[in-house]
Amino acid sequence: MNRREFIKIGGLGAMALFLSGCGLNETSAESSISGGKLMKIVVINSSPHSEKKSTSRYLAQKFIEGAQSKGHEIFTFDAANEETHPCRGCDSCGMDGPCIFKDAIENKLMPKMLEADLLVLVTPLYYFGMSAQLKTIVDRFYSRTGRLNGKKSLILATAWNTADWTMTALINHYETLVKYMNWQNIGMVMATGCGYRSAVENSEFGEQAYKIGANL
Repeated sequence: MNRREFIKIGGLGAMALFLSGCGLNETSAESSISGGKLMKIVVINSSPHSEKKSTSRYLAQKFIEGAQSKGHEIFTFDAANEETHPCRGCDSCGMDGPCIFKDAIENKLMPKMLEADLLVLVTPLYYFGMSAQLKTIVDRFYSRTGRLNGKKSLILATAWNTADWTMTALINHYETLVKYMNWQNIGMVMATGCGYRSAVENSEFGEQAYKIGANL
């Protein structure tokens, strides 16, 4: 299957959004996303800041706490500090692997993503889009496009800005990715006004992230 054919097929998938004014619509136990089954979840952190200082890593940890409270299996990947390489567009993988780079994406992250039920993208917003570290991972999805198709997904993001358009470009990018990959989006937490750790800790966004995990 070539890229053009896949785009045509990928656009047919349905996308579920669970959004409210704060980026979350709580789901009941009866409508559990996991269907009562334990899920394999991959969380991709992309902030270059430490666990104690990062705002986006805080949201990721709150989500993980919620998911672990229900027994789900979590694998975390540190895109900012692992050895990674950007996609070169060489097409050696033929969209079905292996990638020419034998780095942490290929050897550590990709096997976990292939078997995962849910992929969680975590990013700070520096210049109105996902971080360069996360974009590197997303571009490398190309090497397994078909096999990463049809999963569930979630995005957690933090930004200093508070304007109502702050997250617009990131949301549009994420929704396009969801459509192309035929993913089921289970939610977004777009934490504006959270430019430093105490700001996000004192906001409602951590609880939103926790509840998404606990409601799986």
